[in-house]
Amino acid sequence: MKLGSKPDAFQADGKCIKYVTSDLATDVTINVGEVKFYLHKFPLLSKSNRLQKLVLKVSEENSDEINITDFPGGPKAFEICAKFCYGMIVTLNAYNVVATRCAAEYLEMTEDVDRGNLIFKIEVFLNSSIFRSWKDSIIVLQTTRSLLPWSEDLKIVGRCVDSIASKTSVDPANITWSYTYNRKLSAPDKITEVGVKFVDRMDTVPKDWWVEDICELDIDLYKRVMIAVKSKGRMDGSVIGEALRTYAVRWLPDSVDALISDAHSQRNKVLVETIVCLLPLDKGVGGCSCSFLLKLLKVAILVGVDDSAREDLVKRISLKLPAASVYDLLIPARSPQATFYDVELVQCIVSRYMIHEKSSRGLDVVERNEKGTDDFVLENGSMLAVGKLIDGYIGEIAHDTNLTLASFIDLLQSIPDSARPIHDGLYKAIDLYLKEHPSLTKAERKKICGLMDVRKLTMDASMHAAQNERLPLRVVVQVLFFEQVRAAAGVQAVGNNNPRDASHSTTNTDEEWDNKTTTGGEDRKSLKKQMSQMKIKDGEFQKNGKLTKKNNKNSKSGMQLLPSRSRRIFDKLWVVGKGHGENKSSETSGSSQSPTSFAPGDTKSSGSSSRHRRHSIS
Repeated sequence: MKLGSKPDAFQADGKCIKYVTSDLATDVTINVGEVKFYLHKFPLLSKSNRLQKLVLKVSEENSDEINITDFPGGPKAFEICAKFCYGMIVTLNAYNVVATRCAAEYLEMTEDVDRGNLIFKIEVFLNSSIFRSWKDSIIVLQTTRSLLPWSEDLKIVGRCVDSIASKTSVDPANITWSYTYNRKLSAPDKITEVGVKFVDRMDTVPKDWWVEDICELDIDLYKRVMIAVKSKGRMDGSVIGEALRTYAVRWLPDSVDALISDAHSQRNKVLVETIVCLLPLDKGVGGCSCSFLLKLLKVAILVGVDDSAREDLVKRISLKLPAASVYDLLIPARSPQATFYDVELVQCIVSRYMIHEKSSRGLDVVERNEKGTDDFVLENGSMLAVGKLIDGYIGEIAHDTNLTLASFIDLLQSIPDSARPIHDGLYKAIDLYLKEHPSLTKAERKKICGLMDVRKLTMDASMHAAQNERLPLRVVVQVLFFEQVRAAAGVQAVGNNNPRDASHSTTNTDEEWDNKTTTGGEDRKSLKKQMSQMKIKDGEFQKNGKLTKKNNKNSKSGMQLLPSRSRRIFDKLWVVGKGHGENKSSETSGSSQSPTSFAPGDTKSSGSSSRHRRHSIS
């Protein structure tokens, strides 16, 4: 906006002196900060009520020099006001309009002094142009920070915030102004049915078109804008969550050293606490992703946020736990914790999730009874995801030599049995813990392995466990027994189907097991090598689907594929079986019906001698 019509007659003499070139000599000197302005009284007094008072005051003191030390906007803003008084051309824009408005207010350039004065013209410019422009509103809001409390008292800050918030709530289809959107505007290349490549362009305005533009605001102004956006009640929680994530990425440093540095730790703390208080109340649906919340929690712990903000994050994360990843849960521990990762915090998150699940399950039962539906997948999908997540997590923390057995067991038992239909992940975690903690006593090994149900191991996991010398002998016996039962069932199935199908499923076990584990490359290679030594060859089956005569003797030759420890166990079991030939079949059938009979204290239908020998090898 341009004001005035006369050419600019202001001249500078160095950096600290400004004067007006005129045939008339200047008759007043005004000091604004470090700059002296040599001006004329008449044009100034005709527009400014404040200058009238100041000139009268210095005249009474027999002086012609006025000192203004607290002038809003400084010398630049005063120069614009002085030029307006002279009728010279001045240009108002989004960068100087707030400073000029505050300066005009200080000089009392109101309609009472002169009609069409500067305050009136600036207000027209603000309402007709600035507040109607998306980007100008943001620029003006940024400039208000250095002009407090003037900009706040003149309600410029509030009007900018309301203008921005109102525009974010506009239907994206009706947006005609420019905005910043640096993310991809087109979908990946696609191939049509006829094989022609084209780019599927995104012609519509995204819902989160505004989040990047307001990221340049300081945290206090950003907070006011976001509160206004949320108060409108027309913005999805997912868009608000994306806005907060974008702002956090923009301002939070990447390195830990920068986060906790003395120069920026307080700023980072305020930033995190502000973002937490702005999180949408999504009740676990939509809003911020669980990954973002966990990363925010890690930063919150590092910068030392208040307990209320940390508690809020833990509560929100617990509602979204099924969507988390193992990497996100690896939260570094802080002193005085001895472990590398904060296991107690994860335990707290899991406990909160289970409490929430129990309460929601009660409501789900009522709704299911009313609707008459019973969908296991829909009802238990989130719990299964949490079970897989926790098994993966304990597999990672099992490497920590400072992790106590009690903490490890508590985390294993934090989820119900229904969350683990398969115990491969649990077995892997236990195996890693035994490997990293060789000083465990025999009783402790039995205790930790007692949490695992060998009947829930897949074939590839069972074959690995059968060779595992870290497991207690009793567990290995149970694994071998259930694999014998499973093998017997498999032979019967082969008799009714094509034997090649069974062979094919067996040869895939090492690859499947390799994909399920989360250990390093060396462990996987070693495991794959061990598994390859235990594969059953197609030659062990006849074309009619029955075992050969050689294998029909309790598959004794097949036992040569097992390691020496497993063979010794089976040899002892075989001797026991031969010594009681008349009870052999009854023991086998009894064991099949009650697999847990290998546990101490269980009774059998066979004789006491047989029972004694089974107990002795464990």
